[in-house]
This record gives sequence, C-alpha cells and structure tokens, in this order.
Amino acid sequence: MQKFENVRVFDHPLIAHKIALLRDEKTNTKHFRELVEEITALMAYEALKDVPTKKVTVKTPLESCTQNVVEDDSVVIVPILRAGLGMVNGVHTLFPTAKVGHIGIYRDEKSLLPQEYYCKLPDHIEDKICIVLDPMLATGGSAKATIDILKKKYGCKKIKLMSIIAAPEGLEAVATAHKDVKIFVSAVDRQLNEKGYILPGLGDAGDRLFGTK
Repeated sequence: MQKFENVRVFDHPLIAHKIALLRDEKTNTKHFRELVEEITALMAYEALKDVPTKKVTVKTPLESCTQNVVEDDSVVIVPILRAGLGMVNGVHTLFPTAKVGHIGIYRDEKSLLPQEYYCKLPDHIEDKICIVLDPMLATGGSAKATIDILKKKYGCKKIKLMSIIAAPEGLEAVATAHKDVKIFVSAVDRQLNEKGYILPGLGDAGDRLFGTK
C-alpha cells in the first residue's frame, strides 16, 4: 500500500495485543468496550503530543518552579455516531477537560454513501484541535463527510482522525481527500468485502460496543 505523509500507523506490542483480543469473536461487550478505550488512550498519547501548552508556577513542598501545562479549552473530541462514542473515554483519560461534539453519519447499505442525520458541536471550535473518532475506517465515506462538515460549515483548520482499524481503501480515500489532516491508525487490514466491511476486521464495532449484535 502507498504510504502517505499524513498517516501514522502504530507499531506497538501493547496495541497489537489489545487488537488481537478486540478481534476475537468470544470477547464480550464489557471487555470489548474496555479494550476500545484502552487502545484509544494509547493512541491519544501520540496524537495529542502537539497540544497547546502554557507556563504556570507550581509550589512544591520544597520550592516554587515553572511548569508547562496543557491549555484547558484547546481540544474538541468529535466522535462519529454511534461507534465513535466508544473511543471518547479513552481520550478523556488523558484530556478530561476536552469538550465533546457529536456528528451522526450513517452509511446507506445499498449505495455505501454517507448520510448526515445529526450534528451538535461546541461553540467557537474553528481554532481548536478537533479529534475525529471513528474506530473502523472502512470506505472512508463517514470520516470524509465529517471532516468536510468541520471544515466547510465550522471553519476548523486543525483536524486529526483516530481510527483503530482501517481498510487500505478507506485510508487512501481520506488521506488523499484531506492531506492536511493527520490520521492515526492502529492496524491496516487486508481489504473490504462486497458489503463494505473490513477483512479480517472485527465485525460491526457499534454492535459489539453496545450489545446490539
């Protein structure tokens, strides 16, 4: 697969181990949800390394010192409904003050094209870092549509996408359409099947997260 400058594919034994458990059809809903949160937190550590900081004075038990701290209102988490909701707590583990917006996109089963049905975002997000969450980057249609909404409707300029598993087709589609968006992925699988599901994948992430399988 062609490599893209705006794509980071993680190569970490802890992430690989957790993805193996995530794929397993015997993994129950509770454990699946926990694994998604844990993998997201590991990914977010790298994805948020350029978050804005400021200097503050901290008084230790011995003396005062100057320390960098993260600016509170600098990040907005944007999960793509519904599966993206499963990744929110993973980011909040590292950045608990981040606000959360929601964009609802569903994929038409016949055309496989994305359809927007809901959008509610915090005010004044145009200058914040927007972290789009979508655990399965299949055709890339939902992710592309969400990024388009953030750019065209809300003027967002600092957008990142985090996906746990990607198909080559979807990864290429988003990376090509949005070259200014940094994409973080934990695994790139073989291909899509005729129904647009990732192979080998892990099934339907939303169903497995919320027990609707």
